Order: sequence, then C-alpha cells, then structure tokens
Amino acid sequence: MTLPTDPAGNLAALIRCPSVTPIEGGALSTLETMLKPLGFSVERPVFSEDGTPDIENLYARRSGNGPHLMFAGHTDVVPVGDETSWTHPPFAAEIAKGEMFGRGAVDMKGGIACFIAAVARHLDSKGGLKGSVSLLITGDEEGPAINGTTKLLEWAVAKGEKWDASIVGEPTNPDALGDMIKIGRRGSLSGSIIVNGRQGHAAYPQLADNPVRGLMTLVDALLQPVFDKGTKDFQPTNLEVTSIDVGNPATNVIPAKATATFNIRFNDTWTAETIQAEIHNRLDKAAKRKKYRAGKTMPVDYELAWRDRPSHVFLTRDERLIEALSGSVKAVIGRKPALSTSGGTSDARFIKDYCPVVEFGLVGKTMHMVDERVALADLETLTQIYQRFIEDWFEQGAS
Repeated sequence: MTLPTDPAGNLAALIRCPSVTPIEGGALSTLETMLKPLGFSVERPVFSEDGTPDIENLYARRSGNGPHLMFAGHTDVVPVGDETSWTHPPFAAEIAKGEMFGRGAVDMKGGIACFIAAVARHLDSKGGLKGSVSLLITGDEEGPAINGTTKLLEWAVAKGEKWDASIVGEPTNPDALGDMIKIGRRGSLSGSIIVNGRQGHAAYPQLADNPVRGLMTLVDALLQPVFDKGTKDFQPTNLEVTSIDVGNPATNVIPAKATATFNIRFNDTWTAETIQAEIHNRLDKAAKRKKYRAGKTMPVDYELAWRDRPSHVFLTRDERLIEALSGSVKAVIGRKPALSTSGGTSDARFIKDYCPVVEFGLVGKTMHMVDERVALADLETLTQIYQRFIEDWFEQGAS
C-alpha cells in the first residue's frame, strides 16, 4: 500500500475538494483515506447549534506508549471570489513555475498535507512512534468557529483524551519559510457603539440632535490616548474603527441614530475584562464631557454592545516544545526562526486551555487571495521540518 509521503500529492488531493465553509467537500474523507493506512483511528463527529450550520470535524489518533502530540488545523477554506480572475482554476491544484495553485494551498491544507507526509516518512523510516500523535481538524475555522475546534476539544476530552503539546499548522511565515514561530497571540474584542440622536431637518439643527457629532466624540476617545506602549512579548494594544453607518439616504435629514463598530487587539497588559472596563470608562467620560453641540445640556446618549466571545491573550512558555520546533527549523534551513505573538487569532486560542501550543506552517503571502499558491520547494522543506520535529520532540520526551 502506498503511504502518503509526498506532500504535493497530499495537497493536490485536498485542494481538489471544494470545502468552502461550512461544506466538507470531501476534504475530511480524503484525510481519512490518507490516515488509516498509517494506523490512525479516525472519527468524524458533527456538531450543531441553533442559528449556525452543522459542521463535520475529524479526530484521528495513532496511539503509542509515551507523550501525546496533537497537530491541529482546518480543511475549510474561504470563498474563491471572482473565479474568472484566477489564472488557474481554484480547485484544480495546477502547477506552474514550481508553484501549486488553489484555494487553501497555504491556509491551511498545505500545512496538513506536510504534517501527514512527515508522519508517514517517520513511520516508514523508524517503524513506529515513541508516543501518540493525533490530528484535530475542523471544518469551521474560517466561519463562526462555533461548531468546530471548541466543541471538538470538549468532545475529545470527554472521551478521555489528553495532550502534552500541540502544533497548529497555520501559515505563520511572513516572507520565507522559517521566518517565524507563533508562541502566543494578542487578545481580540469587537464591539459596536450606537449613538441615539433626534431626527430633524438639516436646515434647523437647533430642533434636532445629530448623533454623528456624538459618535465622533466617542470614537475619538477610543483612539486617543494610546492604550499602552507594548510589553516584552507583545505589540502595543491597538483599536481600529472598522465601520461607521447612519443608514441615511437623504442629504437634508439629520439622522436619528449612528453606529460605529470596532475591533481591539490587546496585549498582556490587559485581560478581556479590564480592557472592556477601560473602554466603558473612556466612553462614559467622553459622553459626559462633550455634548451634541454648543448649547445642549444633555450628555451623548449611547449604547455599547459587545460582539461574540472575546479571544483571550496568551503566551506559551513550554521550552521543550519551542526549542524542539525552533531547533528543527534551524537543522533543516540553517537559521533559527523569530518567536512572535504578532498577527490575528487562530484556533490556538482554544487549544491553549488544554495543552501548550505553538503555530508554524507555510508562508502566508497569498492566503485568502486570488491565485493562492505555494512553492513545491516549501512543501518539501516544511515536511522535513515537521519530520525532524516529530523525532526530536518524542526523543526529548522519552529521555
């Protein structure tokens, strides 16, 4: 039986599965076909919640005596956009000039393909593992992330699963393979400010309260002063206003309501609770200090609504995990990667509650773009890094 030792072949099979969230698209079936010949038991639980699509997930484990390593990732991909803008069909896995094109090539079917190839090569050369390896793969990372990793972790723990470490195969490298390992992430919060005014004619402002004026005051209070200057391990906290809307098609009408949405990425100076309190405090002070316009005595009438669940800041301090991966990168490409907490969030934010976790995968320059693609040379190099990491991490655990 042919083992899935070729990362390019593995990736091509996965790209040809049109698994746009929440559709499985054959991707998990393809993984199951790859993993079973390697001795993995495979389960594919489906999770549901009112108001969200059902999501099929995959949990595979090859058991052995020793520590337990989890590889985590997702097979769902974002939509392709305008398919006519692609130079190669997005689900064809065509190769041109040493690159494979396709949606999910780097985010993140490529990482999964390389890890499976690495495990297959390790088993082919060593005959076994000095412990257990599992793959925790969701179909909901690019979507609402409700019926995916969080529930899959809970499901696995209820079955008695425990892990000693995890690596998430997201594309962490900004420019070249080996640039960066993510050892933590900033927290993330999103919210909306709704300012209530009084609708009226634009020619008679004294008879109305323009909520846009109040909203500008509140937004300015969130942007100035800066929240902090950053810490040893994290960038400065940053808030971005992502939308402002009044829903007003008329140019001669003062609107009744104005809304701004924002997202804040916060470092370990804060917790989700303390950054929420700071934002509330800033808005309250600004609302009382500034009025809708001169001559008005009432404070700005606003509401603050938090969106979704906060993502909490975290930092991994497991030296065995970090050094094994960092050392494997250096052994294969000749230089040590930077250890970083930059960027957005990933499913590592859920895994951190169960075991130490780091992230390392392909170069992310083309993720989510038209003509997403990966160099075949990078697929081979990442497979070698993962293979070296598997060997070194289990060796350290057995010593």
